[in-house]
Amino acid sequence: MNGFIRQNQALSLCGLNCGLCPMLLGGNCGGCGNGNQSCRIARCSLEHGKPEYCYECSGYPCDHYRHIDEFDSFITHRRQKADLEKAKRIGISRYNLEQQKKREILDYLLAHFNDGRKKTLYCTAVNLLELSDLQEAEEQLRARKELMDLPVKERAKAAAELFQGMGERRGIVLKLFRKK
Repeated sequence: MNGFIRQNQALSLCGLNCGLCPMLLGGNCGGCGNGNQSCRIARCSLEHGKPEYCYECSGYPCDHYRHIDEFDSFITHRRQKADLEKAKRIGISRYNLEQQKKREILDYLLAHFNDGRKKTLYCTAVNLLELSDLQEAEEQLRARKELMDLPVKERAKAAAELFQGMGERRGIVLKLFRKK
């Protein structure tokens, strides 16, 4: 969208964690405000003085957020409002640092436990689970050194079961909710 440029490509204007998105990881999206497709929230930002994040707008939360977390696209939308509130509360620098740590865990998972079918699961898990949960899961995977001797399909299965179990204990479904 012409005229819509943002500095932070890791956290979008509306609260999506672009730095943890399979589209950005795959090189299919430049992130929010970097040549992405037309976006109604970006248009709204341009109309309201170009706040870097929606929470900086005097009208936030507005009608754009009424049902924003009910369905997912290629990334989960379930934490958009909560992540914006967290970024506002702790500050963008601290929030981005936490997301960078999550990204490092995601990179580790994709490098060692992706059988070509787990990218969406891992991206969803790092978006929905707390950093402490992800760090615990990574420690468990690293401690199981025998996993690295298994074929990647078996490693991926073990990692997926670990994350699914963790999600279940937290009451979090680790799948995308698509519109039908």
